[in-house]
Amino acid sequence: MISTYSRTPGWMFAAAALALLAGCASGGKNAGGSAVPAPVGANPQVLLLGEVHDNAAGHKLRYELLRQRVEAGWRPAIVMEQFDRENQDVLSKAQKGCLDAQCVIRVAGGPRWEWQLYYPVIQLALTYQLPLIAGNLSRADAARAVRDGVTATFDPQSIRDYRLDQPLPADVRGGQQTEIVAGHCNMLPEMMVEGMVNAQVSRDIWMAKIVRDQQPRDVVLIAGNGHVRKDIGVARWINAVAPALTVRSEGYVEGQGDSGRYDASYTVAPQPRPDPCGAVQPKAKS
Repeated sequence: MISTYSRTPGWMFAAAALALLAGCASGGKNAGGSAVPAPVGANPQVLLLGEVHDNAAGHKLRYELLRQRVEAGWRPAIVMEQFDRENQDVLSKAQKGCLDAQCVIRVAGGPRWEWQLYYPVIQLALTYQLPLIAGNLSRADAARAVRDGVTATFDPQSIRDYRLDQPLPADVRGGQQTEIVAGHCNMLPEMMVEGMVNAQVSRDIWMAKIVRDQQPRDVVLIAGNGHVRKDIGVARWINAVAPALTVRSEGYVEGQGDSGRYDASYTVAPQPRPDPCGAVQPKAKS
């Protein structure tokens, strides 16, 4: 593996890594049968709903559970990883001026996502007048975090609030490092790992900050399973700042172990896809 990697230009790995970070943090139990289970428990102040980004079954199940809550009267704001925070004005104007989700996607959606998977959630927000909130970093800001560290995109008050002037908690840094290395087929150059961790943590803190900014309104976060993890993700950072909020985290996973990661998890059938590591694995010698 090492020799194969060393023959690949470094800029290719950097570009691929940033592209993956733009929509990473997906993780991998199926709600058995075709019936959709009822949502669990009362509506929290913050509901973090994960995803494997390209898994259509997971998107469908998550939407049905959210729809049940909304149709029963819940009216949260919906923060979405799929929209960059810098584009909030465009997203807000689209939500006011568009009659359907396709229009919102056309006006405010970027090129990195399979938008038809998000159409139902966006349409739900339009139908029930739930604010859509952009929650992600742009690629430019992610690159700044890679280059200059976690604090690069935050103002001085946020740095103090989230204690970013101190080393990251060891479990957060270690857990993120493990996920990022595994998510890149255990082929990521060691020199890139710290920067990738910084970018991922920056995304989590920004999402936590944006979620808190919606208070006193309840909030749903739509994001990758890695982002909604209780131990090292957004949930960890939401309550790093007082006052504490009631947070529920749900993973929509493809069967890998998730002990302690979520308050609840739903297993969905794996999405058929090419082996993501196949293109970077060394070829066997004939």
